[in-house]
Amino acid sequence: MALAGVAALALPAVAAEVGKGEGEVNIVAWAGYIERGETDKNYDWVTEFEKKTSCKVKVKVAGTSDEMVTLMNQGGYDLVTASGDASLRLVAGKKVQPVDISLVPSWKTIDERLQNAPWFTVGGEHYGVPYQWGPNVLMYNTDVFKEAPKSWSVVFEPQNFPDGKPNKGRIQAYDGPIYIADAALYLKAKKPELGIKDPYELNEDQYKAALDLLRQQHPLVQRYWHDANVQSDDFKNEGVVASSSWPFMVNLLQADKKPIASVFPEEGATGWADTTMLAANAAHPNCAYMWLEHSLEPKVQGDVAAWFGSLPAVPAGCKASSLLGENGCKTNGFDNFDKISFWKTPVSKCESQGTCVPYHRWASDYIAVIGGQ
Repeated sequence: MALAGVAALALPAVAAEVGKGEGEVNIVAWAGYIERGETDKNYDWVTEFEKKTSCKVKVKVAGTSDEMVTLMNQGGYDLVTASGDASLRLVAGKKVQPVDISLVPSWKTIDERLQNAPWFTVGGEHYGVPYQWGPNVLMYNTDVFKEAPKSWSVVFEPQNFPDGKPNKGRIQAYDGPIYIADAALYLKAKKPELGIKDPYELNEDQYKAALDLLRQQHPLVQRYWHDANVQSDDFKNEGVVASSSWPFMVNLLQADKKPIASVFPEEGATGWADTTMLAANAAHPNCAYMWLEHSLEPKVQGDVAAWFGSLPAVPAGCKASSLLGENGCKTNGFDNFDKISFWKTPVSKCESQGTCVPYHRWASDYIAVIGGQ
């Protein structure tokens, strides 16, 4: 790498060490994942990296996994913090390359549950470095719900909320095809006769039931959200009181002293385990490898978890950040790992039942659902 730059990365085994930085690194990331203290000066894990490496960090925020895939297809980026419903698409599309973990010394500190996870490990090769993980929570307004709602039914089924008013126009749904899995997870508990084992592996009947539920939900939805700031504003100003969300928005609203809390419902939750992946044609591979190593520092891991409401991919991060605090990982759901159905790309050949509805159908059908069809 020190001598050949991108060419050396095509043959990871040849690279012996990370060379001099190229001056910048371009990252596609989820909102809140790459902070330099602009929103809150306490949350900054970029400035020190830039001073240490002379690699300027440039970030493009994406709101959905599909947007991340589109941006990586367009090119011009070195890294992407991809969730499991995008990572294998990027591998299959040859938009990312294997990471030489010998060039990432802190690899050994990563949670063993994540080191060989199937959403970024293909053919024994690691196409990235785990970053953060967590659940998609049910966020709600505590003025409306004096007691935490127990079920996702509050966003899927027409009903009156505890304040006596209908939920119509006061709930949101995620603006991404992967949300079909949220409906399937709810149906897995509500209608066991459907036989759903994995919310990402659905036969035709199970898939139809999930779409029917989402069509029932459509008249209730105030907005299909994908922008973290827009959703936060909707909870503050537009009368939205319940929605699937990320802990990031819960933290933002609570910091703004709004009556907001979240819950892990009885049916479980979908979730994300995000991997920082290296672009196949990364123009700044040395700075990229420097960032991959920096991203695994325990304090960085803990600070990101504190800001986003997520969990560190490096367990030592649970105790390394004063921002996260002594019990931050427990609060954010570290013990819920086995209860989370992590995002992954639906494929036609699936493990639980042989043949399933593939992702391209999810994508086109969910567009129709959002359009009221």
